[in-house]
Amino acid sequence: MESQTLTGPLLYLLVTWGVVTAAFLVLLLRRSLLASHEDDQIFLDAAEEHMAREQRELVAKINALSRPIMGTGILAGVLLLVIAGMWLKEGLKGLF
Repeated sequence: MESQTLTGPLLYLLVTWGVVTAAFLVLLLRRSLLASHEDDQIFLDAAEEHMAREQRELVAKINALSRPIMGTGILAGVLLLVIAGMWLKEGLKGLF
């Protein structure tokens, strides 16, 4: 059996995929932590307007994270597919 090490473009793609996936997971964790502080329903009078403002700011932060989360998730998926395709190509090249 021939031992094969990862070198060249495949190694760089794997490292890039790892970094993008880590960023994706950090963004998901950040959104989850922000969402844990969000109240589903809040009843306030005029004296507690600052609490309502804090909730609006929290929702705005959560909404602002949705685009980067989607972008890094899609990029991680595409990179994974490219890596799998390159790995299969190299494996099939060795058969023929």
